[in-house]
Amino acid sequence: MMTSMGYLLTWSSILELLVLQQLRLVHSWEKICFQMGWGSIYKRRVKVFTLSVVIYLDYKALQVREKWTKSSKRDELWEKAHECNAKRVLKLIVELEGLWVKLGQYLSTRADVLPPAYINHLKQLQDSLPPRKLEEVCLIINQELGKSIDDLFLNFDNIPLATASIAQVHRATLRDGQDVVVKVQHEGIKEIILEDLKNAKSIVDWIAWAEPQYDFNPMIDEWCKEAPKELNFNIEADNTREVSRNLGCKSNFDDNVINRVEVLIPNIIMSTEKVLILEYMDGVRLNDSVSLQEMGVDKQKLVEEISRAYAHQIYIDGFFNGDPHPGNFLVSKAPPHRPILLDFGLTKRLSSPLKQALAKMFLASAEGDHVALLSSFTEMGLKLRLDVPEQVMEIANVFFRTSTPAAEAAKTMKALAQQRDKNMKVLQEKMKLNEKQVKRFNPVDAFPGDIIIFSRVINLLRGLSSSMGLRVNYVDIMRPFAESVLQGNVNKGPAANPNWMHDTPILSNVENKLRKLLIELGNADKVLGIQVCAYKDGEVIIDTAAGVLGRYDPRPVQPDSLFPVFSVSKGITAGMVHWLVDKRKLNLSDKVENIWPEFGSDGKDKIKVHHVLNHTAGLQNAMGSVARENPLLLTDWDECLNCITKMVPETEPGDGEHSILIMVALQDKNDYADTCYNKLSRYWFKLVMPHASKKKFPEILEEAFIQPLNINGELYIGIPPGVESRLATLTSDAEDIKRLSEMAKSRPDIPASFQSQMQDPSEIASALPALFNTLFARRAIIPSANAHCSARALARYYAALVDQGAIPPPHASPAEPKLGSHQHIPKFSSPKSTKKQKGSKHSRNNSKDGSSLKKASGANYTKVPSEDVSSSSISVAIREYGNDQTTAKLFTNSRIHDAFVGAGDYEELTLPGGQFGLGFKRSYSEDGKLIGFGHSGLGGSTGYCDIDNRFSIGVTLNKLNMGGVTAKIMQLVCSELNIPLPSDFYRFSERIADDDSNIAPLIN
Repeated sequence: MMTSMGYLLTWSSILELLVLQQLRLVHSWEKICFQMGWGSIYKRRVKVFTLSVVIYLDYKALQVREKWTKSSKRDELWEKAHECNAKRVLKLIVELEGLWVKLGQYLSTRADVLPPAYINHLKQLQDSLPPRKLEEVCLIINQELGKSIDDLFLNFDNIPLATASIAQVHRATLRDGQDVVVKVQHEGIKEIILEDLKNAKSIVDWIAWAEPQYDFNPMIDEWCKEAPKELNFNIEADNTREVSRNLGCKSNFDDNVINRVEVLIPNIIMSTEKVLILEYMDGVRLNDSVSLQEMGVDKQKLVEEISRAYAHQIYIDGFFNGDPHPGNFLVSKAPPHRPILLDFGLTKRLSSPLKQALAKMFLASAEGDHVALLSSFTEMGLKLRLDVPEQVMEIANVFFRTSTPAAEAAKTMKALAQQRDKNMKVLQEKMKLNEKQVKRFNPVDAFPGDIIIFSRVINLLRGLSSSMGLRVNYVDIMRPFAESVLQGNVNKGPAANPNWMHDTPILSNVENKLRKLLIELGNADKVLGIQVCAYKDGEVIIDTAAGVLGRYDPRPVQPDSLFPVFSVSKGITAGMVHWLVDKRKLNLSDKVENIWPEFGSDGKDKIKVHHVLNHTAGLQNAMGSVARENPLLLTDWDECLNCITKMVPETEPGDGEHSILIMVALQDKNDYADTCYNKLSRYWFKLVMPHASKKKFPEILEEAFIQPLNINGELYIGIPPGVESRLATLTSDAEDIKRLSEMAKSRPDIPASFQSQMQDPSEIASALPALFNTLFARRAIIPSANAHCSARALARYYAALVDQGAIPPPHASPAEPKLGSHQHIPKFSSPKSTKKQKGSKHSRNNSKDGSSLKKASGANYTKVPSEDVSSSSISVAIREYGNDQTTAKLFTNSRIHDAFVGAGDYEELTLPGGQFGLGFKRSYSEDGKLIGFGHSGLGGSTGYCDIDNRFSIGVTLNKLNMGGVTAKIMQLVCSELNIPLPSDFYRFSERIADDDSNIAPLIN
C-alpha cells in the first residue's frame, strides 16, 4: 500500500509534470495559431493563459511539497519559486508589452504585499523597457506634426530618457532654444492594448468561475472604460493642464495655506494624438536612493507631499491621476527638491456625490463610525450581501492603513491573511455555511466601477512608500482634505446653497411662509437639517424638508430621511400601550411586579402600569448615577433592567411627576438584527403586558401602526440593518447648550441627577450626539428615547390619533419617494448565491413568505385586513388579539382621547392638574384649556396634535437646541391656521423672551 508521504509526493510530481506539459503546449498552440492564420492576437492570448496556468499549478505543487519539507528549508523553497515565477512573468510582459506592462508596473509598487523577488524584477517595467527603434519614432513625429525632427528641433537625443508601456520619452531642444521632452507613442500599441483588455476580461471570468469569492469583473470593466483614453495624448495634455491648475502649481497660494501642496507639473507645449511635447524639468528618479541621499532629500517629507497632492486631487478637485507608480515621479534637483508629477494619461473624474461619499468613507474609517461607513457604501453603490459592520470596519481600516517598509511585507501579509481567515469564520457562522460554501461565498453583491481607480491609487501610494522603506500615516495626511470637502458643503447655508430647500411643490400658503422662516433660521445657523409635516382635517398641508443630513454629511435632507427624535419616542410607545389595552392584552391598573416579578423588590411592589405612563412611579433619578459613570450603559438594557430592579423609590407612586419615563421590559431574542457586533440588538423589549414573550417590540409597532398607516421604512424604535444611508447625524447648538448649563442651578424642577450632568456644556454638546450617532445606540431598542422617523411619518401617526385612531386618507404629497414605498425591514440578497440575478430586483414590499403586505390589505390600508389573508402578519395579529373590526380605525375605544390625556374615567389614574396624561404630554392653551397632546424630544423634535381643530404636526431636526426653532415653527403655523398655540411654546415667544433666564428647554 502506498504510504501517505509517497501519495503526496506522487501528486507533487504529477503537478510538476503538468507545469512542464503546459510549457510544451504553448509552443504547439503557437504553431496552430500561425497555421490557421489567427496571427499574433490569439498567439498573445494563448501565452497569457498558459503562463497563468503554469504559475497556478507551480504554487499548488509547492503547497503539497511544503508539507513534507523541513521547516528550516521552507522559506528557501518559496523564495526559489518566487524568483522563478517572477522571471517568467517579467519575460512574458516584456515580450507582450501593452496592458501587461501596466499590470507589471502596478505589481512592482506593491512591496507591502508582494515577495521581494517580484518587486526586484518588475520594477524594470516602470521606465526601463527596451526602446523602439529611432526610425519608428521619427516616422510617428513626422506623421503627427507634419515636419521632420530636423525642422522641429535643434537637438533630439537618440537615446530615450525612459521607455514605458505606451510610449517612450526623448529629450530635445526646440528651435527657440527651449528644453523639452518629447513623448512618442509606440507604433501599433493601440491594437495591442485593446486586445489585452479582452484577454484580461477572459482571465477574470475564469478566476470568478474557479474562485467565486474573487470576482474582479467590476475592476476589469472599469479598466476597459478608462485605459483606451491613455492612447490619446490630446486628452493627456488637457488632463495635465487641469491638474496643474487645480493644484495651483503656477500660483502663490496666498488664499489657501491649509491645503497648499508643494509639487511641480511640466507645462504643455504641444500635443497630437500620438505625440506630446512638454517643458523639461531637471530631476532625479524617485527610486534613485543614492542621488536622493547625495542631494540631502528628506524621503519621508517627499512621499508625504506626494500623498497630500493626491488627497487634494481626490477629495477637493474630484479629478486625479490614476497611475502613481515610481516611474511617474521625479524629484527636482533645485532646492527645495519638490516632487515632479508626470504622465496624466490615466485619470479619473468623480461626481460630487461620489467625491463626498469617498471622503465620508475615509473619515468614517478614521473615526470608527460604523453608521457613516455603511452609509458611504450605499451612497457610492457598494452593496453587501449581509450585515457585518465590524468586519466592514476592519476592512476599511486595512485599506487606509499606515504603510510599512518592504522588509515587513511578509509580516504584513501574514497579518492580513489571519484577519481574512477570522472574517471568513464570522461569515461562516453568521450565514451557516459549510467550508466549501464559505470559500465560494462573495459577500459583495455590487461593486461600483467608479471607485476602482481610487482604490488603485491608494494601493499604489502605499506600495510607493513601502518600496522606499517608509512608514506613512495616510489618515493624518488625507484627513484635512476629506474634512474640507464635507465641511465646505455643509457650511453653505441657504444664502449660498440654492438646493438647501428640498424642491417639492408648496401645498399651502402656510407652507410658503414656513419655508421663508426656515431659510431665515438656516442663514442664522440655527438649522442644519430639518423636516416639517402637518395635517389639517385629514389632509397634508405642509411637507417640507431642508438642509443637510449632518455636520460631515452634505447630502440634502429628503422627505424620507430618518432623524433621531429622543423622547418623541415616548408618544409612540405610549400609543402602543394603549393599542395593547384596546386589544385587551394589558390593563392600566396592573402591577408591574405581576408582569416582571424581579421589579417588585425594594418597595416597588405598589407601582402600576399607569404610574409608569404618567411619570409618577417615584423613580425619577433611576439610572442617574449609571449615566454619569458610563453613559453607554444607558443603551445596555440588560444592565439597565438589572439596575432598575435594585432601585428604591424616592416617593410613593402617584405623589408627583418626574421627567424620566421608565420603560419596563421583558427579553426576547431578536430576529433581524442579531449581529455579533451589537450585543444590544440581541434582545427586543416588550412593554409591560401579559404574554409579552409572544411578541417582539418591532413586530407590535409594525402591526399596530406601521402597516395600517402605510409608513413603512419611516418610523423605527431601533433601526434595522440597511437604512443607514437615510440617517441624519446629530450635532449641538453650542449657544443653547451653554444657556442650558447656566439654567441648571435656577431650575428646581429639574432632577438632581440631570442637573449634575449639565455643569459642563462642552461635555454635553459632544457626548450626547456622539453616543446616539453610534450604530449600536441606533440599533438598540430603547422605547423611551430611540425612535428614528421622518416628520411625515410622525405627523401621519398623530393625524390618526387626533381622529381617535381613524386612518387618514393616503399621504397626498408630491414629494418623492412616496410615503410607505420603502421596504420596512430591508433584505439582503441571497447569501447562498454568488452570481448576480438577472432581471429586476426583488419587490420592496414582499413579506418573508413572498406575499405583498400592501396588496393583502388593499390600497393604503383603508381597511384592516380580514382573517382570510393568512399570509399577512397583520391578519395573524388580528386573530391573536381577537379584533374583527373592519373599519379604518386603530382603536375601538370611543374614549381613547380621554385615555391619552387622562381625562374622564381615566382621570383618577393621573395626577390632578399634572403635565402628563397616560403616556402623552398634555398641551394647554394660553388660557389653561386642554387642547391636545404629544411629546417633544431633547433638541427640539416634536410630535403634537390639537384635538378640536383636527391638526397634527411632526418636526424633526438634527441640530439640537433648547426648542426655540420648533417654537418659531409652531408660532407661525398656529397663527396662520388661527388655532391656539400650546403653552409650552409661549415661553419662547417675544412676549416673554426679554429675559430668557427662565426659559426651560423643550424636553418632556
